[in-house]
Amino acid sequence: ELFPPADPQVLWMGINTFLFVYYYLFYDHGLQFLYTRHIVGSGLSWARAPAAVLNFNCMLILLPVCRNLLSLIRGNFTVTVHTIAHLFNMERFNNSRQGKGDELSTELSELGDEANQTFLNPIRSTSTTPTYVVFTTIAGLTGVIITLALILMITSSMEIIRRCYFEVFWYTHHLFIIFFAGLVFHGAGWVTLAEITVPFWARRIVRSVKTTDPPHNISFCEDQPANWGLIPQCPIPQFAGGFPQTWMWVIGPMVLYLCERIVRFVRYMQTVTYRKIVIRPSKVLELQLVKAGFKMEVGQYVFLNCPDISQLEWHPFTMTSAPEEDFFSVHIRVVGDWTEKLMSMVEKLPEGAQGPKIGVDGPFGTASEDVFDYEVSMLVGCGIGVTPFASILKSIWYKFKESNPTLRTRKIYFYWLCRETHAFEWFADLLQVLEREMEERGMGSFLTYKLFLTGWDQSHAAHVKVHFDKDTDVVTGLKQKTYYGRPHWDNEFTEIRNNHPTSVVGTFLCGPEALAKTLEKKCAKFSVVDPRGIKFYFNKENF
Repeated sequence: ELFPPADPQVLWMGINTFLFVYYYLFYDHGLQFLYTRHIVGSGLSWARAPAAVLNFNCMLILLPVCRNLLSLIRGNFTVTVHTIAHLFNMERFNNSRQGKGDELSTELSELGDEANQTFLNPIRSTSTTPTYVVFTTIAGLTGVIITLALILMITSSMEIIRRCYFEVFWYTHHLFIIFFAGLVFHGAGWVTLAEITVPFWARRIVRSVKTTDPPHNISFCEDQPANWGLIPQCPIPQFAGGFPQTWMWVIGPMVLYLCERIVRFVRYMQTVTYRKIVIRPSKVLELQLVKAGFKMEVGQYVFLNCPDISQLEWHPFTMTSAPEEDFFSVHIRVVGDWTEKLMSMVEKLPEGAQGPKIGVDGPFGTASEDVFDYEVSMLVGCGIGVTPFASILKSIWYKFKESNPTLRTRKIYFYWLCRETHAFEWFADLLQVLEREMEERGMGSFLTYKLFLTGWDQSHAAHVKVHFDKDTDVVTGLKQKTYYGRPHWDNEFTEIRNNHPTSVVGTFLCGPEALAKTLEKKCAKFSVVDPRGIKFYFNKENF
């Protein structure tokens, strides 16, 4: 029996919460940081706890960055908290150095002015300003650089930038190299550029009392700074920064990312040939491609690059071919500059000629790969979002032809929503073959499909009315008639629940986010609490 996977967002939130609480309490109650807290107050904990969360998220960022840098946005809140807390800390350090604090704060700030002393306050003179410290120390300068890099990456991730100025988006997101390099050196602490020869962990802004002989008794000495160095229990405290940890969080993912980039480059250099180029109705371009050693599964996608259009742009397309075929294909809807240029290039080609040079990266997995793990599957595609299901239905057809015993799926419900009639044409051939094949094998009930036309005019409606009594649909030529309007999902889920009261149903969507939210709610609504009853598990791909 299938069990729902653990929600990764809950796990991610749990780890972040644990790290924040643990390090907040560590810096807020640790006796070794008492003197630092006395100067900067709670700003210490509010700077260090988000820093720990930031380290964890930067480690995670480099895993999905192997395919998508947008995950950087998830870390911006902790960066903001960390930055603001340190700005307050610098102001408190400056006030203490100017003698505006109490006796203990002033005494702590003056440590390090004499020989054989170590400092706690990074502002080393009353004439030094926080701005000077920020721009003349490694931690301050790298902090400014990584903050600016993050701001540029976040703003260039806006949809309008990605769609209209893709190369701006591409170039700015390569600032992640500067971001991570700066992040590693950011842990070097408040060592000035002129003092860079000194071990960097010795000058970190977060400094604690280090163990000496005789030891400095913090609890006994904190209220009598005038006696420091005069009584045995209170030798002058010595301070040291902790060893930097950021590099330990990110080094593993950085190595993995470097390996992944090498793999991408090797894939790009492999030759791709055109088996067939077909211009389909409704501005859809079908490319059938061949690449040595290429292996795929149903519902997977590839990234395509056409150097004649842009050396930088890589675009994802779901494959419409089946793993059983000796080629892989994609159906590309012509929308936007890149696809329009590609279409204009292939339109000029003589019949049977090879198309422009193309690079292929992939294949990459999606939720649709799991469709055969369910005895009952519910497939929902919108417009060109039908592409992963074309691959699935083709693969099922091949499995039936070969009488594949590993096919676990016993029933498929397929829904396709389109705005215009031409969009059905390129996919109707496949459905006709499946329809005929299932009937010949006595399995006409295996596939139930419903096509919904969501946009039509009055003349089209009149034409359909005249030909309504025909055996085949006037739009698709299929025996199953086309529905007009949108599905009533409550009715559809009720029908499936009644037909399969004890089954586990996989619901797969390739469509817009709004429909995803609707179907996710319906899956929860129509799943029963009884473990013996029907369960709907939702899977999605958005576009």
